[in-house]
Amino acid sequence: MEENEAIHISIPPRLYQVPGAALGVGTVIGAVSGSRKEGLRFLAENAHRAPTTLRGWYFYKKTKNYRMMLGGLREGGRQGMKLSATAVGWVTIEESIRRFGFEQAAEVGAGVGTGAVFGLVYRLGLRTTGQSVLLGFLVGLGMAGMRKVKESLELEVEP
Repeated sequence: MEENEAIHISIPPRLYQVPGAALGVGTVIGAVSGSRKEGLRFLAENAHRAPTTLRGWYFYKKTKNYRMMLGGLREGGRQGMKLSATAVGWVTIEESIRRFGFEQAAEVGAGVGTGAVFGLVYRLGLRTTGQSVLLGFLVGLGMAGMRKVKESLELEVEP
């Protein structure tokens, strides 16, 4: 190898696009639900001592808004990381299946594998684990169908 020759690593874009998108979606979902939950918690904790003055209401609302923002950020980070970790698992299983030569079954296998891992990690019962595996199978089947449609559209476009 020569001195000025660069090392090139080719990482399939899917390996970072899917977890990145999952992180963004999970963060938004978690922020919305977390801030709503924190707002309700604040109302429940302070229902017995409602403010009586205008200044008191100002600080009450201000404190509630700050608590809602903090709760939303906290839950957004938590949910974003969970969904991103699930997506990393999906992509890892999918890429492993592809490396072993089962290109046609990669999405379905990733869905089934992710559903099974999800059931084991959260210690779900046998029935619920079966449901998560079935859901993973259906999502994987949908992904495989979308890949087939994309491939057929690419063949039609090529001259």
